[in-house]
Amino acid sequence: MIYETINYAVQDDIATITLNRPEVMNALNTQMRAEIADAFGAGGREARVVVMTGEGRAFCSGQDLGDRETAANLDLERVLRDEYVPMLKSIYDCPVPTICAVNGAAAGAGANLALAADVVIATESAFFMQAFTKIGLIPDAGGTWFLPRQIGLAKAMGAALFAEKVTATQADQWGMIWEAVPDDAFRDHVAQRAAALAKGPTAAYARVKQALYAATDNTLEEQLAVESRLQGECGKTRDFKEGVVAFMEKRPAVYEGR
Repeated sequence: MIYETINYAVQDDIATITLNRPEVMNALNTQMRAEIADAFGAGGREARVVVMTGEGRAFCSGQDLGDRETAANLDLERVLRDEYVPMLKSIYDCPVPTICAVNGAAAGAGANLALAADVVIATESAFFMQAFTKIGLIPDAGGTWFLPRQIGLAKAMGAALFAEKVTATQADQWGMIWEAVPDDAFRDHVAQRAAALAKGPTAAYARVKQALYAATDNTLEEQLAVESRLQGECGKTRDFKEGVVAFMEKRPAVYEGR
């Protein structure tokens, strides 16, 4: 696919996806959703970590509503089913770790696009906003699933009903994101985080994701069975053998990602 609304690059086993419609605060249109889905598929094959961020002053302002006439005639159920679901699943199902680097405003579907990643790192000046009720809608793009699991029902309900800004610092404190970092250190910090994951035990990371995402729906007994199976698979990897040898030799492990 030729990308027109995003930039995609791979370097040092890190795939970087940059939302590139800064003139509309990286609002999501049909083409961008398809390109994001395709890029995460490519990143999962070509890299050992995928980073998504935004160009300009915002991360993503949510659904591109266009002019009022177009917005009023949107078939929202079809758009969510046919365009948002494939995009979100491409992120959620990505076999390598995913980082969302929130460089500015993340509103509406843009906030929930960010929350679909495994790890969210935001600038301290960024914010998240479930803006949906301001135009008579409910949170979508996975928001009703992500938020109660990440911050609990009380905070999720308030965020959805009041549609107020949640600062990156609040989001960090509430457990919505992994961390908020000073704006001037943001790029270097994200690069360091991505590099650390790109050099790590990729096969183990994939199974970490499987185990943690399965846990919300499993009983303890079921989850213990999942852990046992996935740990058995990890124990057969080259990275596990390298990790043990490196530990015994008191040196940093050099992981191949397999």
